[in-house]
Amino acid sequence: MHSPAPADGARSRLARAHRRVRRAVLRRRRLLAAVLTAVALAAGLHSVAAPPPARVEVVVAARDLPAGTVLSPGDLVEASFAPGSVPDDLAEGAVGRTLASPLRRGEAVTSVRLVGPALADGHPGRVATPVRLPDPGMAALLTVGDRIDLVAADPQGGDAEVVAHDVPVLALPADDGAASATGLPGRLVVVGASAGEVAVVTAAAVRAVVTFTWAER
Repeated sequence: MHSPAPADGARSRLARAHRRVRRAVLRRRRLLAAVLTAVALAAGLHSVAAPPPARVEVVVAARDLPAGTVLSPGDLVEASFAPGSVPDDLAEGAVGRTLASPLRRGEAVTSVRLVGPALADGHPGRVATPVRLPDPGMAALLTVGDRIDLVAADPQGGDAEVVAHDVPVLALPADDGAASATGLPGRLVVVGASAGEVAVVTAAAVRAVVTFTWAER
């Protein structure tokens, strides 16, 4: 009889080893299944327990607010924004400030929405300048964005001159109670005057009656 060839012996040993491994796996299949289940459960729990994405608290309008509203604590609430969605130029200390334009419910309060220097940000070379028109009805004819010429009229001499050309109307604050509180009639309008016009407009408001005409376009 011939002894087995080396190749046959190697195949036989490999087959026996394969059978031993298979039997071992079959004997421990319940344990392996339990381990795999535990690993999957741990991964799921880690996913569920992962911290929520970062959020930023932003002051927004609690309801629709018209232009001219003097903001009170009840007008504002905080809302969570994703960091990348937070608007620029958020206003600080908005309570007590006056809205220059309407604010929708849930809209963030930014500096350009409030009466103040930021109103002129979109108008290079202009300065936000308040002007009191003598007749509230006259101011009611205006809307934010109108372009007007300011005219100073001397009630004594009857002379009139244009003191500011083609200025944008930036805000129409609602100061209905201002006349009784300050003794001044009329209504404030905020316009964007050039730096050279500010002093002229201010002086005209003291010595004359300021009115307006719509600027020719």
